[in-house]
Amino acid sequence: MCLGAGYALIAPAAEAKPTPGKAPAKAPAPKSVPAPGQATPDALAASLAPGSPAKDASPERAATLIRPHVANTGATARRLARSATGKAQAGCNVGDFASKTGPALIDQIKASETACVNTLFSVTGADARALFQESQMVTVANAYRDTAADYQGDNSSSITQLVLYLRAGYYVQYGDPDGVGEYGQALKTAIQGGLDAFFHSSHAYDVTEANGQTLSESVILIDSAMENARYLDVVKKLLSGYDSSYDKFYWMVNAVNSSYTVLFRGNWLPEFVDAVAADKSVLTLLRDFAVEHKDLIGTDKQFLTTNAGRELGRLVQHDKLREAVRPLAKELLDATALNDPATAALWVGVAEMMDFYDKENCDFFGTCDLQKRVREAVLPVKHTCGETLEIVAQKLNDEQLAESCKSMLGQDAFFHGVAKDTGPVKDDKNTKLEVVAFDSSLDYQTYAGVIFGIDTNNGGMYLEGDPAKEGNLPRFIAYRAEWSDKFEIWNLNHEYTHYLDGRFNMYGDFEENMKTPTVMWVEGFAEYINYGYRDIPNEKAIEEAGKNTYALSTLFDTTYQNTNTTRTYQWGYLAVRYLIQYHPDDVSALLGHYRNGDWEAARTLLTSTIGNRYDADFAAWLSKCSAGDCGGTAAAR
Repeated sequence: MCLGAGYALIAPAAEAKPTPGKAPAKAPAPKSVPAPGQATPDALAASLAPGSPAKDASPERAATLIRPHVANTGATARRLARSATGKAQAGCNVGDFASKTGPALIDQIKASETACVNTLFSVTGADARALFQESQMVTVANAYRDTAADYQGDNSSSITQLVLYLRAGYYVQYGDPDGVGEYGQALKTAIQGGLDAFFHSSHAYDVTEANGQTLSESVILIDSAMENARYLDVVKKLLSGYDSSYDKFYWMVNAVNSSYTVLFRGNWLPEFVDAVAADKSVLTLLRDFAVEHKDLIGTDKQFLTTNAGRELGRLVQHDKLREAVRPLAKELLDATALNDPATAALWVGVAEMMDFYDKENCDFFGTCDLQKRVREAVLPVKHTCGETLEIVAQKLNDEQLAESCKSMLGQDAFFHGVAKDTGPVKDDKNTKLEVVAFDSSLDYQTYAGVIFGIDTNNGGMYLEGDPAKEGNLPRFIAYRAEWSDKFEIWNLNHEYTHYLDGRFNMYGDFEENMKTPTVMWVEGFAEYINYGYRDIPNEKAIEEAGKNTYALSTLFDTTYQNTNTTRTYQWGYLAVRYLIQYHPDDVSALLGHYRNGDWEAARTLLTSTIGNRYDADFAAWLSKCSAGDCGGTAAAR
């Protein structure tokens, strides 16, 4: 699942955002299916929170390239998510950038909106080389340097667009180093000049929203360019400078949190480890930050405190730092407790690092049997719905348990009526499902990673395991929608559909299912059943229909590598709904191939037999659907 040597990647805002150190964000971890994004209106997004240990990291994965992101909550986060990752303004064209060099390129970048520059993270092929070959990147890095020399603490000079362009270049070059070309000393010198000029400017650390985005993006650029060691002092300044005055500015909080990414990826850069060994003050700074800001635990800024503890603990893996880190980590563990809601999140964060990187000393840290201890402490509720379904929960009462069971068990008949299956697929022994329900999105993000080894910057996760293995227990992990006026386990019916779809429609495990592009079906069908069974309209999808963004034949090619939240869920839903309503024979044939594990036959059906034959009719249906006539019922059937 690793995408190549050099970097791990983090997805754009509003996509399911994995935790640094887990599988690259362009795809979920093997045998897991993420729920629809970080879609909780008031849940912590923490897109840069380096949560879990780097269980699949390697020395080659030395830095993080991050696509545009959101790491905050509430109305501010929703506003910024739209501005950061929405469609670029009319007239935004890759060719306008690719056709220019020198001053003309700089003028084009500066004249564009940030939303337009963000679209460049997705370019491929000849455009990628034209945009991001080293000579182009050097030109932009030098412009960043020159612009930063007179930086006024806001984006009046369009400096943020320059930083985003540079970040996009590193991101795209990682994905296609042969196509884009290698980056060498010329770019390294230029990027250092740009970063030096910015961080030495008099307004670089202004505590304002106007400065915050440029500062945050520049901190991420440090890591994209693998200059973590050179700019360790930037990390120290942000951590030591943070106080409550930052909290009213989304981007300033984001800038502080971005400093943890510099620390996280620095673990795979020998020069960074040497820099920390030479200046161990960053270790005590992390300890002090966690202690001084324990009051953030339980709030939407919790990640700032827990990340300080995690990144301190993670440094214990290095021989040069181990003896210095151990007593500081022990201090944090002794000052917090798993059974204390006011400090548990910090305890868990530090404990998880020590359990992974210094497990043989668990007696010293008090972290032995960590996974079992956390699960028993946090998930005491156990309820059997029936022979095929069990709920494990943090706080659900009898009424809530009964309601959840009824919702899932009642979905079975609706699912089978749509899927028209004849029973489980061959070799599937997933006869029982465990549903895990945390009490809130914050609890999910605090505990699910250490208990189940998953990323938690998403709306939930279905873990299928190996369905052919006797005794395998699939589970989906979710949480109560604490922002809702009524009781609701977020994505309950979407996730339950993944279980049913895997058992009755898709041969083999999740990794097997992804051998060819099947995301349109896997996610679109989960959404179709989710909305259809509950008999409510998918308003977001209907709104998207009016934009006519994708041809049906394009959606056949959706993968976790080329998609975003809207394409995955809203457009997956629209495609599946259209096919089920108007081409049921094709759906039957497609599922016949999926159930037999004949992925190539399914692929041929979609791309050759059907091909673009339905594109025009799909477009016409989209127009009618956006106007309120989607066919079937007003909901999803």
